[in-house]
Amino acid sequence: MAGSGHRPVLLEEAVAALNISGSGCYLDGTFGRGGHSGAILGALGPDGRLLAIDKDPVAVDSGRRRFGGDRRFEIEQGSFAMLEQLTDRHGLTGRVDGILLDLGVSSPQLDTPERGFSFMQDGPLDMRMDTGTGISAAAWLNWAEQGEIARVLKTYGEERFARRIARAIVEARREAPVDTTARLAAIIARAVPLREPGRHPATRSFQAIRIFINGELEDLHACLQQSLRVLAPKGRLAVISFHSLEDRIVKRFIRDNARGDAFPPGVPVTQAQLRPRLRSIGRAIRPSAAEVEANPRARSAVLRVAERLA
Repeated sequence: MAGSGHRPVLLEEAVAALNISGSGCYLDGTFGRGGHSGAILGALGPDGRLLAIDKDPVAVDSGRRRFGGDRRFEIEQGSFAMLEQLTDRHGLTGRVDGILLDLGVSSPQLDTPERGFSFMQDGPLDMRMDTGTGISAAAWLNWAEQGEIARVLKTYGEERFARRIARAIVEARREAPVDTTARLAAIIARAVPLREPGRHPATRSFQAIRIFINGELEDLHACLQQSLRVLAPKGRLAVISFHSLEDRIVKRFIRDNARGDAFPPGVPVTQAQLRPRLRSIGRAIRPSAAEVEANPRARSAVLRVAERLA
């Protein structure tokens, strides 16, 4: 990507999955620093249109600077859980030919210590994608009950030592607030008795807290349901996930809507009566070995694609 040296994960595969028409209308629900948006605009003709969304005001400012002079491009600050509200505002509901979601945290967010997403560099323990709303990770960790912290780590991070880590956090905050990434990472490292090869012991906990603080799974559920009304017939939905919980949500959503309405077992119904809403396109796509070697953050990425039925 121009200006950052960062290349989005599965860039060619995701853009190809959208099956872009030059005059079509597309939506990038996770603008980041514009890698996918730039590629979509490159495939659009003069009559095409791209609406981008991002929670992060820094990302939105970046988008306006980079593409603000392109009349085909518009960007809104907000969650992709606001998908239908935003497409209503722009007169696009039911007319969108493709939606792209690149879930999780962006590389610029991870690489900026002040954002508090990474345990690799010390910084304030914030983790909010939109720092103007909600509470920071530090604020939550310093008042939440031990049981709630353990639940978040287990539910959103699938952390096997969730109770042990939660207890260590509560004990540590009695001495001093847990308000920096380095302090939290050190507390977790001391609490975890086993090490996974090639993985920092704080990885799952940081991921869990970030997902919880930003309501990421709830937003994903909301966005996917709204996509059924926002997409035009034969419009494509392409979702890149980096976390097993996210991928499970996307996989089940596509499967359930490709299957159609649920009926009691034994009820004789035709395929048309089931009213399927989506068609799954191909198998899950994962990065090549070359891409993972060039960008280790790509290793857990999964792209799933579906098409809206008429």
